[in-house]
Amino acid sequence: MPSPTALLLWTDSPAPYLEAIQTAGLAGRVQVDTLPRKEKPSPEQMARSEVLMAFGAPPGLLPAMPKLRWAQALTAGVEGWFALPDLPANLMLTCARGTHRESMPENILGALFYVAKPYAAALENQKHRQWVPKMAQPLNGKTLGILGLGAIGEEVARLASALGMRVIGTRRRPEPMADVAEVLPPERTPEVLAQSDFVLLLLPATPQTDNFINAQRLAMMKPGAWLLNFGRGHLINDADLIAAVTNKQIAGAVLDVFRQEPLPVDHPFWGTEGILVLPHIGGPHPQRDKIVARLFVENLGRFLDGKPLKEVVDRTAGY
Repeated sequence: MPSPTALLLWTDSPAPYLEAIQTAGLAGRVQVDTLPRKEKPSPEQMARSEVLMAFGAPPGLLPAMPKLRWAQALTAGVEGWFALPDLPANLMLTCARGTHRESMPENILGALFYVAKPYAAALENQKHRQWVPKMAQPLNGKTLGILGLGAIGEEVARLASALGMRVIGTRRRPEPMADVAEVLPPERTPEVLAQSDFVLLLLPATPQTDNFINAQRLAMMKPGAWLLNFGRGHLINDADLIAAVTNKQIAGAVLDVFRQEPLPVDHPFWGTEGILVLPHIGGPHPQRDKIVARLFVENLGRFLDGKPLKEVVDRTAGY
């Protein structure tokens, strides 16, 4: 009988993962170490670990793990892993792509309702006991453009189409998708920007997407359009967005992600009328560790059986 595979769970919440391993019947096939995020693996743990599940790793750690064959990132974004100067070339890296599917689409829908319906204005008026009728704008019949049609975008499209919205978007490998009227390649982004009443950013963090939304692309949007960023903070040129909103070039923006988090108190986003700052609430879910654990345990079973893993990171594409 082969010896158990050494697994290191480097997380502050190991219980859901341990429970999932037990439920899947894999406990007898692995030797599990757990470690809080603030602690560093011991020399013994680094020497024996074949599988690592973690949010990330500091420089110097991964090359010091000679038996490590697979790392499961606890997040969908892997830019922190790619920023490592010594990420082993032969290390299998998988991410938690798709695990925000139960929370983020609802929060994106909430942002759409926020900008289309006058609830926020009514709340402010209530504080002053003022009755100020204001027309709610319909979402039905409006066009939602999604840049980065992945698992999250697919679910957003389903929900938005149920409201009568027309959904279009871009995808690196265009192919027909349910509830999406047009799936276009990235080079046709200007068409999506020109048609959309709401532009939703779900692009990954890569060198090619840095400052993707700049003055040139903002100028392609409708004057009454809203920009929603639930992807990565670096997708937007901050100064260009502030100028576009201030000058009424676009209607406004809802931002859930930023280049630096928490957003510094002196950042101009805080005081720009027409920009709503959300404290990165899009992806978190009360049971997110259980959701990620389902993916991890499926991959763990595949790994132990020598089968292909799910959500493997494409090092060429950067996500």
